[in-house]
Amino acid sequence: MFLFCYLCFQFCSLQECILSGIMSVNGKKVLHMDRNPYYGGESSSITPLEELYKRFNLQDSPPESMGRGRDWNVDLIPKFLMANGQLVKMLLYTEVTRYLDFKVVEGSFVYKGGKIYKVPSTETEALASNLMGMFEKRRFRKFLVFVANFDENDPKTFEGVDPKATTMRDVYKKFDLGQDVIDFTGHALALYRTDDYLDVPCLETINRIKLYSESLARYGKSPYLYPLYGLGELPQGFARLSAIYGGTYMLNKPVDEIVMEGGKVVGVKSEGEVARCKQLICDPSYISDRVRKVGQVIRVICILSHPIKNTNDANSCQIIIPQNQVNRNSDIYVCMISYAHNVAAQGKYIAIVSTTVETSEPETEIEPALELLEPIDQKSVLFSCVIAQRSVLVFASRSYDATTHFETTCNDIKDIYKRMTGTDFDFENMKRKQNDVFGEDEQ
Repeated sequence: MFLFCYLCFQFCSLQECILSGIMSVNGKKVLHMDRNPYYGGESSSITPLEELYKRFNLQDSPPESMGRGRDWNVDLIPKFLMANGQLVKMLLYTEVTRYLDFKVVEGSFVYKGGKIYKVPSTETEALASNLMGMFEKRRFRKFLVFVANFDENDPKTFEGVDPKATTMRDVYKKFDLGQDVIDFTGHALALYRTDDYLDVPCLETINRIKLYSESLARYGKSPYLYPLYGLGELPQGFARLSAIYGGTYMLNKPVDEIVMEGGKVVGVKSEGEVARCKQLICDPSYISDRVRKVGQVIRVICILSHPIKNTNDANSCQIIIPQNQVNRNSDIYVCMISYAHNVAAQGKYIAIVSTTVETSEPETEIEPALELLEPIDQKSVLFSCVIAQRSVLVFASRSYDATTHFETTCNDIKDIYKRMTGTDFDFENMKRKQNDVFGEDEQ
């Protein structure tokens, strides 16, 4: 997807849809083009089920056991929203929530020794968890109390830890936490994809764990939310926001050429016409010759007729397989939703496995996750996603990583915003004025 700000021109995934809404609210003139007949690019949801089979060249049509095709909305990129995270704040402050309904994801789990366990994130859960022995539980509880009380503006809460100098590895040592606890803390609470975070100052990790705990505290079952009818509702919601504030949308619009003058982007040519702009935002697929491939993500969409075992029959959940548990350099993720979210036929579940590719046999890499899902009705849909670096001439968003949350996506949005405007992204500035186009009655 492209976004133009004549000031701005966009082609687009979810990042561009969000930015088009924000830029329109800020008074920029926006033209939003997409070569697809739907909003959001890779962040869309595919419906009906027959379209999913067609998209991934499955030989047969869906069997009758899959129910009605129109009951399916299958995400291409599996993600959940942190209840107290950045994307929820963007939705609230822009009031895009008026277009969406959410359900709380029923559980968050972590993999250890071939089994899955509920992620303990409170003092009470820590003491009851089967992940740890009795003495380990007490040490982990003390760690959680430290994190909960930690205030980067109050040195009295530091307990001898310098948040800008002490590494997270040293913090773990301070509380005498074992490797298994370190694994689920860093990967299932702080949501890091690798162990690189261990040897950098601990402040960001502590804040990530606090975000997880604060998000969990809002609804109780898990820290995650998911929109009814699938993630494709998110780009559509921000597209509506942009349109309300004067943004123009053109779907099914091919992009023939990015027009350059004097080493700068000045417009986009489509079907013989040129739309001129001052700034251009797009997802990497539109400028494949100007970005660099730095890795791949494998995703496997699995259709099930049952909830995942050992999740208390949850209709939705996340499972994280920490890298050390399966001798890898990066984590494996499972994101599962179901008919309860209006994304599948009655009694059906959709589980999407994702990870960063590390070998020449990516399907073998995700076998530990697929084993957790058996029996699987359909897992023929397999695709990889290129992760690209930014172009210096165009404000290109990053491809989606393997994580099952939107925090890294929001960081990308904030980075593009700063590079475009020269100012930091400020959530408070996103709040609408009392007398907006909806009037006072709806405030």
